[in-house]
Amino acid sequence: MITESINVKNSMLEQNLDDIEQAADAIINAYLNGNSLYTCGNGGSACDSMHFAEELVARYKMNRPALPAMALSDTSIVTCAGNDFGYDNIFSRQIEAYGKRGDVLVALSTSGNSQNVIEAIKKAREKGMVAIGLSGEGGQMKDLCEINIAIPSKNSARIQESHITIIHCLCALIEERIFGGEAT
Repeated sequence: MITESINVKNSMLEQNLDDIEQAADAIINAYLNGNSLYTCGNGGSACDSMHFAEELVARYKMNRPALPAMALSDTSIVTCAGNDFGYDNIFSRQIEAYGKRGDVLVALSTSGNSQNVIEAIKKAREKGMVAIGLSGEGGQMKDLCEINIAIPSKNSARIQESHITIIHCLCALIEERIFGGEAT
């Protein structure tokens, strides 16, 4: 299991560095222009999306001003939107409410095919937001996102491990480039 994880991350290092750099640039550009970041995902990806938002709002490695980031995971909104509009619309409804041109959506799906994540991406694009996807191999997300970081694996556990590594890379780059921190 550990060897497989290392192999996936080595493949990610070879295949995804440019995409990670582009994602960091897009998020930094949004922040420098006064915009916000939103995240979404299901299950473990929901947890990762919350982790990303909290690292930006609170801190990753350095004390610095808070950055506007929100995981679309408020239980009352998710259950209400799911009940009233269907589970496929739990994230898109929130993007409709909060998102604005120039904001960024970071959408996580290990398969790249989670319908509620796909609908959020579509709504974000409709609103003029930048859509960044973190996915596994394939899936619909690769054709819908401006930037899609597709992990070269079909194993959900390895994909999620890689997603959290990417999230930490993005946090380090954001802190370094906006606040003069040191990316590791």
